[in-house]
Amino acid sequence: MSKRWINAFGLTAMWLAGASSAWAASAPLLTQVKVIKVRSSACGLEDIADGQSQTQCNHGGPNIKVYVLEVGYGQSQPTVTLDGFDINGTKAPVCAFDNGNLTECTPGSKTVGSLYTFDLQGKQEGTFSFSNTSLNAPRNTMSTQLYIK
Repeated sequence: MSKRWINAFGLTAMWLAGASSAWAASAPLLTQVKVIKVRSSACGLEDIADGQSQTQCNHGGPNIKVYVLEVGYGQSQPTVTLDGFDINGTKAPVCAFDNGNLTECTPGSKTVGSLYTFDLQGKQEGTFSFSNTSLNAPRNTMSTQLYIK
């Protein structure tokens, strides 16, 4: 092979390597975080409307769970508290079909965010707060809070 052919092949390979990384999509920014449901033995499952500042039902009791939807990609460890005390939870991916409905992910489906489930571990009531920061620039921080009565 001639030196010119090797140089051309090398340049083509470098261009293709750069193009494939440019075509890969970065993780979407956080666009929304919100409490979507609260569950307890006293009230069952309560849907939380946009802009709702407190639960309608008195959830008091030891088994309160809070469900938070995060659209986009945030840090792996959000800040989550009830009246300033840290709360632990679990995280599951959420996907969307062409009709826009959020659903559990199946192999090959596109992840659009996460659903967090928090167990208030015997706490009776208080202000639940969730905050997270996007993985990518400009690293916006989003938060939500709800008073659970």
